[in-house]
Amino acid sequence: MTDGCAPPGPLVPRPHRVTAIRRETTDVVTLTLEPTDGLGTRFHPGQFNMLTAFGVGEMAVSMSSRDVPSEPTRHTVRDVGPVSHALCHLPVGAVVGVRGPFGTDWGVDEVEGRDVVVVAGGIGLAPLRGAIDTMVATMGRPRGARRVFVLVGARSPDQVMFGEDLRRWEDAGAQVETAVDSAGRGWAGHVGVVTTLVPGTPFEPARTSAMVCGPEVMMRFTVRSLLDRGVEPPAVKISLERNMQCGVGHCGHCQLGPLLLCRDGPVVRYAGPVPALLSERQR
Repeated sequence: MTDGCAPPGPLVPRPHRVTAIRRETTDVVTLTLEPTDGLGTRFHPGQFNMLTAFGVGEMAVSMSSRDVPSEPTRHTVRDVGPVSHALCHLPVGAVVGVRGPFGTDWGVDEVEGRDVVVVAGGIGLAPLRGAIDTMVATMGRPRGARRVFVLVGARSPDQVMFGEDLRRWEDAGAQVETAVDSAGRGWAGHVGVVTTLVPGTPFEPARTSAMVCGPEVMMRFTVRSLLDRGVEPPAVKISLERNMQCGVGHCGHCQLGPLLLCRDGPVVRYAGPVPALLSERQR
């Protein structure tokens, strides 16, 4: 029996309660959110939600967890503005609004029998986290990837996120490499930009799919390195973000050339107009 009310549309936030908070770095936190009505929402890794800090505003945040009905949804937020600041300082038990899911995804069901190279810069690892979890769990199985390579870049060792996940993925058979821009004497990993890891990664270019997320300048150079190795442009996916506000392609704030990124993105193939659009300065 229903009360005769129509379900909320995509522009109406659903209340979710913060059930856990994990600090990833000094300015990044992961919020675990569960709907107050007890009804879960399915999504695909790479999609995003609009999160509302009531009384402050809302912002687009990608899910940083995989789509498992028995698990809560996680969102990883960097403290860079009024809304993100409010979200990063919520206590456990607080209520936020959630609209979504919106946008396109990484297409982890398209990588059967292929090598997959995941390249992430900074907080760009968050939108890829659920995809990596899913691919590592099915690696080598029917419908799964052959091999998974995870290349992570950060400004410094204390800015590397999801350290436990990186170790877990490596223990499960993925090849994980981390590079930092600068480090002290105690750092045993690579020093340099993450693109320097691409040439030495032993994937098979003709049978490789790539997923890239991070600052746009980093994505441009990463894509160039992948193409130089022989990866086909349509096999490369990147995540483009602009000023997401409505999430449904109506307001036009996220327009980039012919694309409305809340609808046609954020995940797009490096084909068609995308190579030229990647050079457009983010406003």
